[in-house]
Amino acid sequence: MQPQSKAHSLSLSHLHIKSTSSNLNRLRIESQILLINNCEILEIMDEIEASHSEDPLKKSGMNKYTIVCALLASTNSILLGYDIGVMSGAVILIKDYFRITRTQHEILVGTLNVFSLIGSLASGKTSDIIGRRYTIVLAACTFLIGALLMGLAPSYPFLMAGRCVAGIGVGYALMIAPVYTVELSPAMNRGFLTSLPEVFITFGLLLGYIVNYALSGLPLHLSWRLMLGLAAVPAIGIGFGVLAMPESPRWLVMKGKLSEAKKVLIRTSASEEEAQLRLEEITKAAIQGPESAHEGGSVWKEILLRPTRPTRRMLVAAIGINFFMQASGNDGVVYYCPEVFKAAGIHNKRQLFGVNAIMGLAKALFVLVSALKLDKYGRRPLLLLGSAGMVVSLFGLGLGSKFLEHSTKKPIWAIALCIVAVCADVSFFSIGLGPITWVYSSEIFPMRLRAQASSLAISVNRLVSGVVSMTFLSISHKITFGGIFFVFAGIMLVGTVFFYFFLPETKGRTLEDMETIFEDRDTTKINRVREMRDVP
Repeated sequence: MQPQSKAHSLSLSHLHIKSTSSNLNRLRIESQILLINNCEILEIMDEIEASHSEDPLKKSGMNKYTIVCALLASTNSILLGYDIGVMSGAVILIKDYFRITRTQHEILVGTLNVFSLIGSLASGKTSDIIGRRYTIVLAACTFLIGALLMGLAPSYPFLMAGRCVAGIGVGYALMIAPVYTVELSPAMNRGFLTSLPEVFITFGLLLGYIVNYALSGLPLHLSWRLMLGLAAVPAIGIGFGVLAMPESPRWLVMKGKLSEAKKVLIRTSASEEEAQLRLEEITKAAIQGPESAHEGGSVWKEILLRPTRPTRRMLVAAIGINFFMQASGNDGVVYYCPEVFKAAGIHNKRQLFGVNAIMGLAKALFVLVSALKLDKYGRRPLLLLGSAGMVVSLFGLGLGSKFLEHSTKKPIWAIALCIVAVCADVSFFSIGLGPITWVYSSEIFPMRLRAQASSLAISVNRLVSGVVSMTFLSISHKITFGGIFFVFAGIMLVGTVFFYFFLPETKGRTLEDMETIFEDRDTTKINRVREMRDVP
């Protein structure tokens, strides 16, 4: 019995050791997992600390020369804003003058956006060859020719030709203004300075509405011609203003003109030390890119055929935000606002132009607020706030329009609801998607890809804008204005979810840091930790 008892005891002891060993292994594995998680958290916190470090590149103040250059470059965008604003009223007069159909009305409005696609696609390669500065001049000259053709048009086809030429100029302007500004600006002020194109689009819009209201009392044959032809004035001013601007320092580095780049950086930086640091970062980024990347064909291959994971994520983010900017229906609301309010029961032309002016004032106010707060609160919070607000506003506009469609007496409260909802929609657009789309899609790409990748994203913007503006009336005729606003509300709901998951925060980061944000890691988690850290 004793040997058996001994064997039994040894067996129990062996089992106990085995169990203890198993527990130790499990504890070791759990500790390793905990260590990995802690390392990940520490890595995230290190990145956050790095973004809040006392790097002189990230602590530089506002430079007056940089502001002036950004303002001059961004005035190019006033051309698109003026055209959108003035065309929304001028087209009512053109319909009476040329007796055009609803389809011709849509084609006339949308043609500029469709042809701006050509300018957007060509602008990347053009600006890489002749420089950012002269591309701005080219944009202004092209729009000038288009404005003169429209103002002097003796017939509808001649007017269409002017819209096509002006559209190409707008396409160039929309890409080059934010790219030039983002390449000139220090990291801490980049959000404000790069949002200036949207500020000028909005002020151009307001200017167009005011011109509509002021000239609407003139004879029919003269009023719409002056409205469209006056766009030549800012185009001439922009062409001369650009002569006072320097070339982009990053383009100069890309072309090997380091001494010229340093001179520009000294003028656009807070100190010579900061200028030297910026030059070193830009030069390092230029050297790290493939030598063949500066050739147009190789750039397009890297963007479309062989993108790295960070580049692919950048493309998804940039194309996505540009798509939703126009799929939100903002251009449709702005271009066809008079038609919407005609259906709501407002038929007097001066009253229609007056409502447009109120909407323009709301847009101008909120785009200024957004531009001034963009570097303080970051891109994501304002973008998510603006997008969620647009969902609610478009839903309210849809409800008001539906009620008016089924009402014979057109109650004042329903008309007031539609006016408030339209103003709220364009205001939330001006807080979020309006300025942030230009900032985001021009700042996230590496230097070797920036011009052509930005032109691709903005081409999507112009294509969707053209589709919306050329089909808005036809679709609303089929499903009513209320129905189309419900569709836009649904699209913006999807857009808000997309922005939350696919757009990381870029506030305060240098352009040369952007690839690290889009590396193979879960940036959503980093965003959440950073956003909690930024809460006061």
